[in-house]
Amino acid sequence: MRTLIRDVRVFDGERTVTGADVVIDGGRIGEPGGPVDAEVDVEVDGAGKTLLPGLIDAHAHAFDGDLAEALTFGVTTELDMNNLPPILAAQRRQAAERDDVADLRSSGMIATAPGGHPTQIMTTDLLKALGSDVGLDTVADAGQARAFVEARLAEGVDYLKIAVDDGGASGMSLPVLSPKVAAVLVEAGHAAGLRVIAHTVTAREALIALDAGADGLAHLYSDAGEEQAEELAARISSYDAFVVSTITYIEAVTGDPGGRELLRDERIAGRMSERSKATFGREITDVPMHSQGVRNASRSAAALLRAGVPVLAGTDCTPFGPAHGAGLHHELLLLTRAGLTAEQALTAATSLPARCFGLADRGRIAPGLRADLLLVDGDPTTDITATRAIADVWRAGVRQARPTA
Repeated sequence: MRTLIRDVRVFDGERTVTGADVVIDGGRIGEPGGPVDAEVDVEVDGAGKTLLPGLIDAHAHAFDGDLAEALTFGVTTELDMNNLPPILAAQRRQAAERDDVADLRSSGMIATAPGGHPTQIMTTDLLKALGSDVGLDTVADAGQARAFVEARLAEGVDYLKIAVDDGGASGMSLPVLSPKVAAVLVEAGHAAGLRVIAHTVTAREALIALDAGADGLAHLYSDAGEEQAEELAARISSYDAFVVSTITYIEAVTGDPGGRELLRDERIAGRMSERSKATFGREITDVPMHSQGVRNASRSAAALLRAGVPVLAGTDCTPFGPAHGAGLHHELLLLTRAGLTAEQALTAATSLPARCFGLADRGRIAPGLRADLLLVDGDPTTDITATRAIADVWRAGVRQARPTA
């Protein structure tokens, strides 16, 4: 199957060109130029539209139904950041066997201390709701750290995630990995060729994780005030690490109602499942986060960008909120409100996560790359909310059915 998208504005993951013709050849993006008219099976009029790489959510937690919901909103890849083996195995099968769900990469289980975050929220009732009768493995010492990494490798994980979070951001007191054990986890992960991402929510924890050798942070830190933001960004830039934004998640945890704007936008609400709609306004408890997290994280995102630190768009979406797919469109808006240009926000959700996570076959629009594509009405490089005006989605060259009202 060959598809021609004619005369379309293209944001290729890094820059914008106008009046382009793009060919989808099977599951890949075709070579430009040549007599394509007689060789295509489907032609799509791109006038007045923008073609983007499929969006990548750099912080997700995927359970049944979530990957399909993500793809509905043009999120063609989710980077899962903590999941239990039987659940993850089922989601991997879906991503491998179905054309109507987002693709998936995962860390498997997060490495945390006995009783450490997020074990405090993984109650028996929650595990039952998620479809698992077992909880997280935990790591108490260096020997267990190495065994933990070996177990994740046996499960075929794509990267490793560790937790450095003592709960202090919201007045909790949780056991936490020691710097030594965190460093052993990172060393073992790197020895196996894995990137290591750290869950941290404060600047102090972020620096501990980066000192241990972590390649990236799973969240913007939520406790840095205006006086600290520039200095911290400069320090973090010296580590050659990336940071995933998750301002949408910080909103949800702190009870900020900002995410409800999605329900008022028919471009989003008209595509959203009832399950996702039910997540808005749901109270999220027992999760450490600074009360001024949204303001502090937004300020930190802009400071990090000025310091040259890659900021990746991620939501920390779950079945309980933030919403899969829709949440990433809200995250893009929040990033522009934090000071990123629309093109910088789009880069944060396309080529940047692909580069930082070694996904060389996606995140850009270029010949030979995977045809994960999002076609929208209007110009999201000037109005970021135009990403919500979804006209078409392709996943590995397969055009998705348009949702019915």
